[in-house]
Amino acid sequence: MIDYGGVFISFFAVIDPIGTVPVFIAITRGYGATEKRKIALKGTFFAAAVLLFFVLAGGPILTAMSIPLSAFQISGGIVLFVFALFMVFGESKPEEEKRLIQGQNEMAIFPLAVPSMASPGAMLASVLLTDHTRFGVWEQIQTVIIMLLVLVFACVLMLGASFIDRFLGNAGASVISRVMGIILASVATNHILRGLSSYFSIPIT
Repeated sequence: MIDYGGVFISFFAVIDPIGTVPVFIAITRGYGATEKRKIALKGTFFAAAVLLFFVLAGGPILTAMSIPLSAFQISGGIVLFVFALFMVFGESKPEEEKRLIQGQNEMAIFPLAVPSMASPGAMLASVLLTDHTRFGVWEQIQTVIIMLLVLVFACVLMLGASFIDRFLGNAGASVISRVMGIILASVATNHILRGLSSYFSIPIT
């Protein structure tokens, strides 16, 4: 059985629904309610499609390239850790991704779907948390459901973005994004340790 809490926290940290709200507000400023709703739904759909692609194709691609999952788990953990450090010490997600808006016609896809929701960290997490050698089909389905629920939550927040923007502001979203970065760093460290344990056949608790 999967660790529901751990899986939820992992996806919540890398998808960062709260940090996505300021990005959504910035790219939809000047649009009417109907257009904003379409952009939110379209962005969520494409983010889900990208992550589902990695769930289905990530493992086979590694197998075809003869890359052991333990190596991908270690490298993925390192990338997640670096990603977490940028969340904690670098520009916050809202500040960083607002700069990607200029000149983009398909804003629902970029930067909203990728890299805001379907971030590099989320892509790696979707592969690591649905590894067919560690998890059965039902466990993988449960993980995918949790991932989709986090995306739905992000969509709900975007649909209520105007109220949330007044309540949190950019400062509040920045603080929450950094807290998520600290949590993500611990998740990434766990992936690295488990990857090293698997590669060197060292038991770990």
